[in-house]
Amino acid sequence: MMVGFVEENRQEYGVEPICAVLPIAPATYYEYRARRRDPDKRSVRAKRDEQLTPEIRRVWDENFKVYGAEKVWRQLGREGVGVARCTIERLMRSIGLRGAVRGRAFQVTTMADKSAAYPPDLVEREFRLRSALNSVSLEGESPHARHTLHRRERLLPVLGEEPRTVGLSEDAC
Repeated sequence: MMVGFVEENRQEYGVEPICAVLPIAPATYYEYRARRRDPDKRSVRAKRDEQLTPEIRRVWDENFKVYGAEKVWRQLGREGVGVARCTIERLMRSIGLRGAVRGRAFQVTTMADKSAAYPPDLVEREFRLRSALNSVSLEGESPHARHTLHRRERLLPVLGEEPRTVGLSEDAC
């Protein structure tokens, strides 16, 4: 991207002044230009990627565009093309290929209207933290109940309420 900027503005400002402002060395720009002019100067990896990309696309197309990196890698191995699986993954990502993903076969395209009215609550539920905290005290009960009581008592001052102690009777269970 920076090399492209230097390329566009080098006639007006020159390469070195632009590179002095940008975090790019002039040698990097000149190396990039040399590689564009002479493809033999590119890295071994870039040359290999250029050879593998059509092979990956061919295998992916021949298999109904459902093969992922693993299956493309296995198929290329059967054909005698020795390449690392991570290379296949990287190249498939770079050219935008993906295998089929199991799971939901459709994508939800409708969005809920946030301004729409909710249906009436026919059972008159109340989800209020304060009423739930003050409803029952479980003193003298199981360790879990004591832990719950301890947490409730710690929360009440934060909510600005006083703790109430109500015994739990047998018929309340």
